[in-house]
Amino acid sequence: MNWVTRVRNAIPFIAKRETAETLWHKCKGCQAMIFLKEFEENQSVCPKCDHHGRIGPAARFDALFDDESYDILKPPVVDEDPLKFKDTKKYVDRIKAARLATGETDAMKSARGEINGQTVVVSVQDFAFMGGSMGMAVGEAFIDAVKAAIRAKCPYIIFTAAGGARMQEGILSLMQMPRSTVAIQMLHDAGLPYIVVLTDPTTGGVTASYAMLGDVQIAEPGALIGFAGQRVIEQTIREKLPEGFQRAEYLLEHGMIDMVTHRHDLRGVLSQLVGYLTPEKKAA
Repeated sequence: MNWVTRVRNAIPFIAKRETAETLWHKCKGCQAMIFLKEFEENQSVCPKCDHHGRIGPAARFDALFDDESYDILKPPVVDEDPLKFKDTKKYVDRIKAARLATGETDAMKSARGEINGQTVVVSVQDFAFMGGSMGMAVGEAFIDAVKAAIRAKCPYIIFTAAGGARMQEGILSLMQMPRSTVAIQMLHDAGLPYIVVLTDPTTGGVTASYAMLGDVQIAEPGALIGFAGQRVIEQTIREKLPEGFQRAEYLLEHGMIDMVTHRHDLRGVLSQLVGYLTPEKKAA
């Protein structure tokens, strides 16, 4: 044992230094290194190129609701592995790993609160949880949130972010598409607005169902929005797709969405829309 080792072992505690991973964030847009605290305080928007990073439910709710005050809706209880699915890993093990990494029970979380004094129910899909994939838990959470909005007689807002249906649940995940469509009709029958905010990325079965059925369709800048992937489409039609295809700005130009709104402006825009779409409640 040399003298360096003896001295090191004699020291009872050496504080672990913060590493580069905990101090800095590399922007996926411009590749710039940004101080992590600055990036998070800017709602995960790059201060250099304005690239909108992906954020989870907690950050969404804090930025949206008055005084960061809201009530989380109870997550639904569903069969976690109805098909006993296994690929390179067991499905139950993938769920456990996702829960450990994100701290969430599944890929959608809902809350009720106020935006400028106006009550709303908001759901947020978390892409960090198995790519935000739509399974039975997500479908049930969507329906529960719609029912909560109907009980509260308030608008329902959803932030979508998903790679599509969850393959480990097979046909049961695909059944969430018609179920969510029926739930939206229930909301319309109650005379309540349904507002969709499309974030990066929103693809697959989610795009083919509740993500494109809003009374108002909003998207964040640069968000990837589509059904099939660009490479699959190019191989199918044997043509090169246009620049910016499936990005929010391209969809706005071609009439598929109503507006592209910067993350910093979303709270104000949603407040206006809620006021416009529920005038009788505002007057009361």
